[in-house]
Amino acid sequence: MNLPVVPYPGLAVHALAVTLPALLGELPSPPWLLELLRVGAPAPIATSEAVRTAIRDVLRAHGYRPTGRGKPSSEYLLAAVGDGRLGPINAAVDAGNVVSLHAGVPISVVDRDLLRGSLRVDVPPAGSSYVFNRGGQTIDVGGLVCLFDDEGPCANAVKDAQRTKTTPETKRVIAVVWGSEQPDPAHAVATARWLREVFERLGAVVER
Repeated sequence: MNLPVVPYPGLAVHALAVTLPALLGELPSPPWLLELLRVGAPAPIATSEAVRTAIRDVLRAHGYRPTGRGKPSSEYLLAAVGDGRLGPINAAVDAGNVVSLHAGVPISVVDRDLLRGSLRVDVPPAGSSYVFNRGGQTIDVGGLVCLFDDEGPCANAVKDAQRTKTTPETKRVIAVVWGSEQPDPAHAVATARWLREVFERLGAVVER
């Protein structure tokens, strides 16, 4: 999979092209995956305050403010799972959430067949936005590094676009790890590696 990435200070982005063994609506999250979707579950990777700070710093490079409702999705996950506000969604999203929760690194999971044309990682100009939920709410993504297709930005380390989110008919996904070179570039690599292992354990075919 060819995914050009704009020169970006400190960014360590990794993408996986995943073909699931069945449609998502026919692929329930297995017990072993749900067991990992909790704070404190045994995992091969762990986050830290240094990782949290580094993720926020890398998102600030072009003026985006990763605070409040615009904080990295990995921080939202930790809080939502910790107080019971977030449960299972579907096998593909749960896989991304499990790895993101423990690694402390934001991960996007989008439907590959809803993406249009060529893909790239770039920074939207000021004033850019997209709808991120069924209610029609929008997020200002100006200055926030994003996955783009030919229709514009569609995923990032905060909120993914509604138009490319997974559905019960999803069979192929793109998973993007939004990592940082700090405090150690090996952390983003390990995050992507574990994500691949989780998808493969679900029976998926994964292309790096």
